[in-house]
Amino acid sequence: MSPKLAPNLQLSKGLLDVLIRAGLIAVLTIYCYQVFRPFLELMLWSLILAVMLYPLQRRLGARLGHHEGRTASLIVVAGLLILMVPIYLLGISLVESAQQVMETVRSDSLRIPPPSESVASWPVIGQPVHDLWQQAASDLSGSLEKYRPQIREFLLGLLARIASIGAGFLLFIAALIIAGIMMAFGELGHRSAHRIAVRIVGPERGESLVELCTATIRTVAQGVLGIAFIQMLLVGVGFVLMGVPGAGLLALAVLLLGIIQVPATLITVPVIIYVFSSEGASVTTIVFAIYSVLAGLVDNVLKPLLLGRGVDVPMPVVLIGALGGMVASGILGLFIGPIVLAVGYRLFWQWVDNQPAPAEVEVEVGGPGAP
Repeated sequence: MSPKLAPNLQLSKGLLDVLIRAGLIAVLTIYCYQVFRPFLELMLWSLILAVMLYPLQRRLGARLGHHEGRTASLIVVAGLLILMVPIYLLGISLVESAQQVMETVRSDSLRIPPPSESVASWPVIGQPVHDLWQQAASDLSGSLEKYRPQIREFLLGLLARIASIGAGFLLFIAALIIAGIMMAFGELGHRSAHRIAVRIVGPERGESLVELCTATIRTVAQGVLGIAFIQMLLVGVGFVLMGVPGAGLLALAVLLLGIIQVPATLITVPVIIYVFSSEGASVTTIVFAIYSVLAGLVDNVLKPLLLGRGVDVPMPVVLIGALGGMVASGILGLFIGPIVLAVGYRLFWQWVDNQPAPAEVEVEVGGPGAP
């Protein structure tokens, strides 16, 4: 063999070895991802809950003799006891609301008032909307029969959404239990996260990366999602106990409004007006009105306590994450989406801000006789 061909042959063998190893690693990674994919959202939500609740565990652990397993178990049991009753009531309300809608449609007891003549003067869509509305008001049965496929598809989609909400609540309970297991090994988990961060970005920025991700998760989870979830439970339980129609759906609307930072009074005030118009003024309705107003304004008390710590995340990022996560993953994505997007947003800007400073180049400007 010619001595000139030997280096090329060795280079080819080395490149072939690298390609084979890369291919095997890619195959193994893809297969591991496919196996882990059904549990990805559950593990993400468990990790978020563990990071959010770990400061509470450390404070309680200092009083209980620094037993991480015992403290984590106490937090999980207390959380389940606190959440099970409201979640059960809201779940039952969601199912009953869907059943009432279906029974109303089947019994033909729904009556639609005729449209106002001003509807026809709406630009572009006025006349079609007026005709459709007038047809539904005069012959609802015929209209329902005409649009039976579309209505059936809508109802099936609604039932699927309600089923996904129930599954989301079950996943939330499972995630809380898994988060307790993670918190029981909190110190080991922190060291593992630090080692992974050091391996990715180097020893100089590894600790800062872990702190940034932790602070972002706690800021969004506690200051935005936590407040919205607490407000949903408080408002929803009041609606359920008062027997408000569609209490579960209204509670979910309060949750969504809380995540996008819109006052819950947009829901509570019309409900209070409805209760007074249907039940009249009594001790029960007055107490319900006061309770609903206070529950709708509880975010003003909780925000100074939970929001404003850690790092700042723009509300549009949280809103996009909530809506996109809900579309992609249902009710669980409503919680995971904002946090994941917020972490990605903060990591991106840290990467932008940590770019090396451009080298200073000294430029000497000479006169006409300069060499």
